Amino acid sequence: MLEYAKISKMFEAGQKINYDVVLQKVIQDWQRETKRPRILLHSCCAPCSTYTLEYLTQFADVTVYYDNPNIHPRMEFERRKYVQQKFITDFNAQTGNQVTFIGAEYEPGQWLSVVKDLKQAPEGGARCTLCYSYRLDRVAQKAQALGFDYFGSALTISPHKNAQIINELGFDIQHIYNVSYLPSDFKKRSGYLRSIEMCQEYDVYRQCYCGCLFAAKQQGVDLKAVNKEATEFVRQHQDETFPDIQYKN
Repeated sequence: MLEYAKISKMFEAGQKINYDVVLQKVIQDWQRETKRPRILLHSCCAPCSTYTLEYLTQFADVTVYYDNPNIHPRMEFERRKYVQQKFITDFNAQTGNQVTFIGAEYEPGQWLSVVKDLKQAPEGGARCTLCYSYRLDRVAQKAQALGFDYFGSALTISPHKNAQIINELGFDIQHIYNVSYLPSDFKKRSGYLRSIEMCQEYDVYRQCYCGCLFAAKQQGVDLKAVNKEATEFVRQHQDETFPDIQYKN
C-alpha cells in the first residue's frame, strides 16, 4: 500500500505533488511485476470516465462505480447514469475492452445530512472537500467488499476539482479499508483535452454543472429546465438496459 509520506519524498520540499507522475510510477511497478490489477473507479459522469478509461484499461481491469447522491434532481442523476452506461458499452465495442459497471442507489438524504452545514460554502471549498471524502469512502468500502486491488476516482480529470485534496483524502481513506488507493491526476498530459475529444467521438452528453444542488443555485443553473430535459431524456430511453456491462462478482 503506497503511503502519502513516501510519495512526498519523491518531490522537493514545498513542491506541489504531481500525482500523474506518481500514477506512472505505480503502473511501472505493475508492469515490472507483470500484474494486471482490478480497479474500482468512482465516476461522477461519463465525460470524466472517457480518457480515464482509455488510459487505465491499457494496464488494468476497471469497473466503474457510479455512486453520486450529490446529483440533483433525481432525473438528472438517472440521465447521467444512463449516459455513463451507454459510453461504457460503446467504448467496449470500439476498443475490445471489458469495462464493467456498478450503479449505487440514489440516496440524496444521506449526502445532505453530511453537507447540510455547508450549504453556503463556495464551490471548490469545504463542502466539495466533504463531498469528495464521502464518495471516496463509499467506493473504498465497496472495493473492499468486492475484493478489488485498488479504488480511485475519475474526478481528477476535471480542471474544476482539486486533485491535491482528492489524492490526500484517498490516501487517508485507504487506512480505513483493506484496499489500496490509486493516485491520479488524469487531466495531466492533455487528459482533459482528450476527454473533450472523446465526448465528441462518442456523442457523450456533457452537463453544465457538477450536480450539486447548492452549486447549481450559486451558478444560476435553471434546475426546472434541467429536470424537464432530463425527465424527457429518461422517458425516451427508459426501455434501454445494459446487461452486458453489469458487474458480476
